[in-house]
Amino acid sequence: MNEEDGTSHWQRNLWVCVFGSFTTIVAMTLLLPFLPLYVQQLGVSDHAAIVQWSGAAYGATFLTAALFAPLWGRLGDQYGRKLMLIRASLGMAVAMSLIGLSQNVYQLVGLRLLAGLLGGYSSGSTVLVATQTPRAQTAWALGMMSSGIMAGNLAGPLIGGFLPPLIGIRMTFLAAGAIIFVAFLATTFLIREEPRPRRSKQASRQGGWASVPDKGPVVAMLITGMLLMLANMSIEPIITVYVSQLVRDPAQVTIVAGFVMAAAALGSILSASRLGKLADRMGHWAVIIGCLLVCAALLIPQAFVTAGWQLIALRFLMGLSLGGLLPCVATVIRHNVPEQSAGSVLGLSTSSQYVGQVAGPLAGGFVGGHFGMRAVFLGTSVLMAAGALYGWVSRPRR
Repeated sequence: MNEEDGTSHWQRNLWVCVFGSFTTIVAMTLLLPFLPLYVQQLGVSDHAAIVQWSGAAYGATFLTAALFAPLWGRLGDQYGRKLMLIRASLGMAVAMSLIGLSQNVYQLVGLRLLAGLLGGYSSGSTVLVATQTPRAQTAWALGMMSSGIMAGNLAGPLIGGFLPPLIGIRMTFLAAGAIIFVAFLATTFLIREEPRPRRSKQASRQGGWASVPDKGPVVAMLITGMLLMLANMSIEPIITVYVSQLVRDPAQVTIVAGFVMAAAALGSILSASRLGKLADRMGHWAVIIGCLLVCAALLIPQAFVTAGWQLIALRFLMGLSLGGLLPCVATVIRHNVPEQSAGSVLGLSTSSQYVGQVAGPLAGGFVGGHFGMRAVFLGTSVLMAAGALYGWVSRPRR
């Protein structure tokens, strides 16, 4: 069976990739609730230094992941995507276990950098699923992948909240490494990749961005992926302060803020595969443009809410609207690049999403601090509407 029609074992590959992506994302995010405590355990006592080292340790993984995603994608094009998943799962299992053995904050930051460098399981899985699934079901399959990734983002902080009091912080990292090792075993023995034709050195050099015949739609998708992450993350620096203006009881502020953060992720989990199916029937560009416009509209009332439950409900609805974006972005890229370059270009897409993940909190914190909380929501709304307009202009006319 050729790659145009998918492989005979694409469904088994999909479920292994969903499991592996979920476990690695959980491992990357579970330290959010206790990271400052771990930094303090490693010998940092000054409050400002604890905050700075916590930020550096958390952002380190995403920095190296963004830098190396295109490289891993290109190597996957040349040597096989399953090999990249084996490398990523084993690398993450080792890195997470070593983080639990850190003796100082320098080792912690260094090992977080290593985790980002060796990781990339979810982005590699997206490439494998996108290229080995029948085209008519690509968006649905990528929607399931997106649900697994979003579930990892949702479950990671929750697991990180209740595990350390039970088994300790160091054992939590070791347990995460053990779970990822299970994903490594499943990847090694269960995933089946179609044999890849041998490529000449000249063909390898001609792959990547230069081989894309029409770069306009691909550029539009890179921007869309960045905007999606920016919209999700721009509220992060201000959420607790914003909720404190809506909730009278100070003891309830962090609880409501947690629900606000989880609401968007839950909405995305529920809608990703359904919007993927809709895109397979209606067309991916229509769903992308529609989702961006709905998100832009939902951001406006978030700037004027008067109660915490209103913000939770609106963030949930926004998550529903954004759940289908990443699967559609990956599908459009797959349909607009040669097969031998899919990994490289999808690696660029992953990097653009990491840019949004880093730029969102920075922009949200700056705008919120200088122009007020409402400006964060309204400014993000304008960006999403502009993204929808750009997508409309860039869409294929056929």
